[in-house]
Amino acid sequence: MGKKKMIGKRVNIKRVNLIQLGLSLLIIVLLNIIGSYLFTRFDLTSEKRYSLSNATKDLLKHVDDIIYFKIYLEGEFPAGFKRLNKETKEMLDEFRAYNNKIQYDFINPTKAGTTGEVNKFYEELVRKGLNPTDLQVKTYDGTSQKIIFPGALVTYRSRELPLHLLQSQIGMPPEAILNNSIQALEYNISSVIKKLIVGNKPKIAFIEGHGELEQIYVHDITNTLSEYYITERVMIDGRVSSLTHRDTTTDGKVIVQNRYEAIIIAQPDTLFSKIDKFVIDQFIMRGGKVLWLIDPVYATMDSLELSSQTIALARDLNLDDMLFKYGVRLNPNLLLDLNALPIRIVTGIIDNQPQIKFLPWFYFPVILPTSNHPVVNNLNAITTSFISSIDLIDNPEIKKTILLTTSPYSRIIKTPALIDLKILEEEPDERLYQLANIPVAVLLEGRFKSLFENRITPEGKGDRLIDFKEVSPLNKMIVIADGDIIRNQLHVKQGYPLPLGFDQYTRQSFGNSDLILNAINYLCDDSGLIISRSKEVKLRLLDKTRLKNHKLSWQLLNTLLPVILILIFGIIKSRLRKRKFTQ
Repeated sequence: MGKKKMIGKRVNIKRVNLIQLGLSLLIIVLLNIIGSYLFTRFDLTSEKRYSLSNATKDLLKHVDDIIYFKIYLEGEFPAGFKRLNKETKEMLDEFRAYNNKIQYDFINPTKAGTTGEVNKFYEELVRKGLNPTDLQVKTYDGTSQKIIFPGALVTYRSRELPLHLLQSQIGMPPEAILNNSIQALEYNISSVIKKLIVGNKPKIAFIEGHGELEQIYVHDITNTLSEYYITERVMIDGRVSSLTHRDTTTDGKVIVQNRYEAIIIAQPDTLFSKIDKFVIDQFIMRGGKVLWLIDPVYATMDSLELSSQTIALARDLNLDDMLFKYGVRLNPNLLLDLNALPIRIVTGIIDNQPQIKFLPWFYFPVILPTSNHPVVNNLNAITTSFISSIDLIDNPEIKKTILLTTSPYSRIIKTPALIDLKILEEEPDERLYQLANIPVAVLLEGRFKSLFENRITPEGKGDRLIDFKEVSPLNKMIVIADGDIIRNQLHVKQGYPLPLGFDQYTRQSFGNSDLILNAINYLCDDSGLIISRSKEVKLRLLDKTRLKNHKLSWQLLNTLLPVILILIFGIIKSRLRKRKFTQ
């Protein structure tokens, strides 16, 4: 009897196990069926480093053909670049999870063949827009120089564009540069995809007619912006229709619409007439965006080529009331900063050869972006020239975000001011440079009120403006108190335009081009793609000092502790097993 009960009990257990197995398999099959219809992914990292923004996901929905990434980041690299390789692959896998038309290959450019073939391949990559980076790699014999191309060539149909994966930043340690590059991966990859697949480009315009920078001085940034926008130059000249045009709706109603998504006012030097201000004001009231690049003070280096001294004077552009109404005041002063761009100075002549030195010119502050706002997040240092300060006007309807500030070692001088090259010969008195974080670039967002609210509107040339607007829809603009920030240098001997942000004297490249591009992208980007630039990937580095002082302790801990834990677990399990069978 007891034996039959025992057999019956075993049969019941076996049946229960089979039922549980069948239910488990059924649940797995059902989950797979549901998963094939409902796509979802889980990101368990604290900073959500593998979660794409909604704007990126929306962008991927519009990719209708193969986008192929050839990434030249394969080979024997230091640990930091191996991490960049791994993170790039994981980010592209995340993109491909939402659209399988994203494809990629990692290529080692040193495997192109013979030395001559490799050099020819390098030249081709440079010609296509990829910038090489020199690395010092440790070997058994010491160190050796190695050229790598931390970037990719991205093709879509018949188009090909370069993608730079390494975000160089002056004064930043290598670990931070690599970490910032990883933070920017989503935005950089999304940005190049958008450039490749975009159909109708929005229109933007550089304003002319008030002494703004000529085409040759904004040549480089115009070419950069042309990858995203149709760029034009427009002279207002009192014409109401210069920035707007009339459309007729289906019911026969005439409406006025803006011709451009945004306008750029780059370093004007003459007065704005009342009618020109009115045209710009109504452009803003209809949702038009503006990037203001204004010099409140007249001061140039040209004057110092003929004399060791020059006078800086306040510049009247007749824009103060307009900018004040929108929420800022540009001050007629100059900022000096100990963190400044060096300029070339002839210190003497030996054997008929001029002796050249590079000395910091405090009137050319180098701005290190510290804000995490998408416009300036992780940008390289910005070079400026005779920059001024900005005050924020109390207006609760306008949100003000400071984008750029000076360093903690700054000072302000009021105009008129004497600018003297003798300052280069003297050690700076640090007691004079006690001001910190003076605002020089501000983002304004909100509903702007018209400067001509409750005022008689001026008459312009051509068509009369209909439907005067007193308040704008939700809008935004960026004000920078330096016009030279968008100005590219011209080659000293041959006179052709150089890349924006490149200083031909110090051979350094600054982040001015990225700043202007980010500013226009932020003003015009309704998709919110640029928001992904604010993603933060935490840099979890080992404490090198503590590691050095306790090296042996950590080695013993990592090698002996796992063995001890396994022995303890084995002893406990052995005793429990022995007790069970003894009972």
